[in-house]
Amino acid sequence: MSIPAAIQQHIQQLRELINQHNYLYYVLDAPTIPDSEYDRLLRELETLEVQYPQ
Repeated sequence: MSIPAAIQQHIQQLRELINQHNYLYYVLDAPTIPDSEYDRLLRELETLEVQYPQ
Protein backbone atom coordinates (compact mmCIF):
# COMPACT_ATOMS: atom_id res chain seq x y z
CA MET A 1 0.00 0.00 0.00
CA SER A 2 1.32 3.40 -0.94
CA ILE A 3 1.33 6.01 1.80
CA PRO A 4 0.02 9.43 0.72
CA ALA A 5 2.73 12.09 0.65
CA ALA A 6 0.87 14.31 3.13
CA ILE A 7 0.71 11.44 5.63
CA GLN A 8 4.40 10.63 5.15
CA GLN A 9 5.25 14.27 5.74
CA HIS A 10 3.09 14.45 8.87
CA ILE A 11 4.68 11.28 10.27
CA GLN A 12 8.14 12.74 9.65
CA GLN A 13 7.17 16.02 11.32
CA LEU A 14 5.82 14.17 14.35
CA ARG A 15 9.03 12.12 14.63
CA GLU A 16 11.17 15.26 14.47
CA LEU A 17 9.01 17.07 17.01
CA ILE A 18 9.06 14.13 19.42
CA ASN A 19 12.84 13.80 19.03
CA GLN A 20 13.23 17.50 19.77
CA HIS A 21 11.12 17.21 22.91
CA ASN A 22 13.03 14.09 23.99
CA TYR A 23 16.27 16.07 23.76
CA LEU A 24 14.85 19.00 25.69
CA TYR A 25 13.45 16.73 28.39
CA TYR A 26 16.16 14.09 28.80
CA VAL A 27 19.36 15.92 27.84
CA LEU A 28 18.73 19.52 28.79
CA ASP A 29 16.22 18.82 31.58
CA ALA A 30 14.18 21.70 30.17
CA PRO A 31 10.81 20.47 28.89
CA THR A 32 8.78 22.99 26.92
CA ILE A 33 5.47 21.13 26.74
CA PRO A 34 3.43 19.32 29.39
CA ASP A 35 3.69 15.53 29.58
CA SER A 36 0.08 15.26 28.41
CA GLU A 37 0.91 17.05 25.14
CA TYR A 38 3.96 14.84 24.59
CA ASP A 39 1.80 11.77 25.22
CA ARG A 40 -0.77 13.03 22.70
CA LEU A 41 1.92 13.49 20.03
CA LEU A 42 3.30 10.03 20.69
CA ARG A 43 -0.15 8.41 20.51
CA GLU A 44 -0.84 10.20 17.23
CA LEU A 45 2.43 8.93 15.76
CA GLU A 46 1.79 5.39 16.99
CA THR A 47 -1.70 5.42 15.46
CA LEU A 48 -0.38 6.61 12.11
CA GLU A 49 2.40 4.01 12.13
CA VAL A 50 -0.17 1.26 12.70
CA GLN A 51 -2.45 2.60 9.97
CA TYR A 52 0.43 3.12 7.52
CA PRO A 53 3.19 0.58 8.23
CA GLN A 54 6.40 1.13 6.33
